[in-house]
Amino acid sequence: MARTPTNSSKDEQPDGPQNAPSREDEILMREIDEAVRQDDTVQFFQKYGVALGSGVALILAGMFGYWWWDSTSEAALEAESEVFVSALDSVEATDFAGAEEKVAELVDEGSIGARTVSRFLQAGAALEQGESDRAVELYAAVAADTDAPQALRDLALIREVSTNFDDREPQDVISKLEGLAVPGNAYFGSAGELVAIAHLEAGNREEAGALFSAISQDEAMPDTLRNRTRQMAGLLGVDAIEDVEELLEQQGTRVRN
Repeated sequence: MARTPTNSSKDEQPDGPQNAPSREDEILMREIDEAVRQDDTVQFFQKYGVALGSGVALILAGMFGYWWWDSTSEAALEAESEVFVSALDSVEATDFAGAEEKVAELVDEGSIGARTVSRFLQAGAALEQGESDRAVELYAAVAADTDAPQALRDLALIREVSTNFDDREPQDVISKLEGLAVPGNAYFGSAGELVAIAHLEAGNREEAGALFSAISQDEAMPDTLRNRTRQMAGLLGVDAIEDVEELLEQQGTRVRN
C-alpha cells in the first residue's frame, strides 16, 4: 500500500543558526565596512598627507639630485680629460702656448685635481718658453693650494725651489725643503740633494756631508743619485761606503783576494 506523502510545515526553519544573516545583509555589511575604510583613508591623508607627500617629494628629489650629480660629475670628468688630451697633443707638437691656453679655463673653473695638473702643465710650458719666473709663480700657487693633494704640493715646492735655486739664499732653500729632506720621505732624494748643496754653499760642510751620505746609503734612491751623492760625501770627508765589496760588485768590478 503506497504511503501518502506528507507536506512540510510552513513554519519549519532551515538548517543552520536561526540568526544567520541573509545574503542581502552580508552585502549591506560589506558596503558599510568599505565606506568606513574609505572614510578612514580620507582622514589619514587629511592628517598626514602633507607630511607624507613632503617626505616622498624629498626622497624623489634626493634620488634625482644624486642622479644629476653623478651624471654631471662623470660628464665633467670626461670634458676635463678631453681638454688634457688636447693640451698634451699641443705639447707634443711643441705648441706650448696653445697647451697653456687650452687648460687656462680648468685653472679657474676645473675640479681640484684638474686645477692642480693644469698648473703643472702651464709651469712646464712656461719653462720650455724660457719664462722661469712665471713657472716659479705657478709652482708656488700649487704649493700654497691647501685643497690640492699634499704629495703634489710637496712636488710643486721642490720644483719651485729648483727652478730658481741659483737666485735663492741658501738658508731660504734649507728652510723651505728641510721638512722633505728626511729619510723615508717620498722626496728625500730630490729635496735632500738640494738642501745638502744649500748647506755646502752656506759653509755647513758637516751637515752637507752627512746628508749626502744618508742619500747615498738609501737603497730606495736611483743608482745615479746614490753614486753622485757618495762622491760628494767623499769629497767632504764623509765615508759613505758601508760595504766596499758590494759597491765594487754593483759597479762590475771584482775584488781579488
